[in-house]
Amino acid sequence: MSWFITNTIAALLLPPLSLLLLLALGLFLLYRRRRFAWPLIVASFLLLWLASTPYIAESGLHLLEARTAPLGKQDADAIVILGGGTYFHAPEYGQDTVSAQTLSRLRYGARLQRTTGKPILVTGGKPLGNRLSEAQQMKIALEQDFGIPVRWIEDSSDNTYENAYRSRQMLQAQGIRTIYLVTHAWHMPRAADIFRRAGFEVVEAPTAFTTRYQTDLLAFLPRASSLHDSSIFMHELIGLLWYRVKSALS
Repeated sequence: MSWFITNTIAALLLPPLSLLLLLALGLFLLYRRRRFAWPLIVASFLLLWLASTPYIAESGLHLLEARTAPLGKQDADAIVILGGGTYFHAPEYGQDTVSAQTLSRLRYGARLQRTTGKPILVTGGKPLGNRLSEAQQMKIALEQDFGIPVRWIEDSSDNTYENAYRSRQMLQAQGIRTIYLVTHAWHMPRAADIFRRAGFEVVEAPTAFTTRYQTDLLAFLPRASSLHDSSIFMHELIGLLWYRVKSALS
């Protein structure tokens, strides 16, 4: 399934579009099936409120992050860092470069490389057809901004599944099976499962855990940024369920 089709389906299933469509359906039925319309309108309002609430959105991410843990003292043969998007046409850099999300992963990957001395593979393609792949952007950032060498570039994949299997093809030729996997903590449960299914022994190296300075009244007031967190939670949950169903059918 193409990147565009996959992400179109995701947009329809995830907030806020899914909730707005539910609200639109309620409004459409308001003058035709009133007894069905009001429950839809009220439900869409309440779900949108909850999805926009920091405490609720962060709690969802905590459920995902509880399935992983900060890196311990395990050893591996290489470091695999997953791409997390592009900062397109960055005017201050004069070209595409890594997104803030990818940068978080690179920072921790650079720290891990300095600590372990293990070689790095970066993985990420061109899902939107941009000139520089995510992997190429990551290599440039690691070498120029962090002073960390990159040994392998996997730049033909458009999703986590392809990241795993194409990275496996590259590293298998080098006799590497055990890897440190670097990605966001909320992404790690799905990513680690896919990489293990691809044949890797995975040492989880999650970063960017969801934390909060304190829980106060503001944590219960809706914010636009919390919709993004809720979307991430639902995207990961659907992804986990999809791969489980896919595995059961195969």
